[in-house]
Amino acid sequence: QVQLVESGGGSVQTGGSLRLSCAASGYGQIPYCMGWFRQAPGKEREGVAGIYGSGDNPYYADSVKGRFTISRDGAKKTVYLQMNSLKPEDTAIYYCTANGPRRYCSGGDWGQGTQVTVSS
Repeated sequence: QVQLVESGGGSVQTGGSLRLSCAASGYGQIPYCMGWFRQAPGKEREGVAGIYGSGDNPYYADSVKGRFTISRDGAKKTVYLQMNSLKPEDTAIYYCTANGPRRYCSGGDWGQGTQVTVSS
């Protein structure tokens, strides 16, 4: 049974940093495509970042470019989201995705989410 487990969420002040992790279990190897979504209260879920293959060409939503960095560790079957210069509008539940055919690797497997809260 495949499973994606996120960790690393928490509460920080504006300008702070957090690193999210998503561990993939039940896969023979790290999924080819992995990504991050987020959903803020009262808003639709939105893609944040995606990474695939060797990880040479990650891509990001405009709202997080220059502040967030996605990376992957094949040996650990884990994808990370380093979030710097956090803003209150980054407050959301962050979800890991894998193996989906759509942008940010959606349409496949999903994790349960981890809460990120940024206070002003």
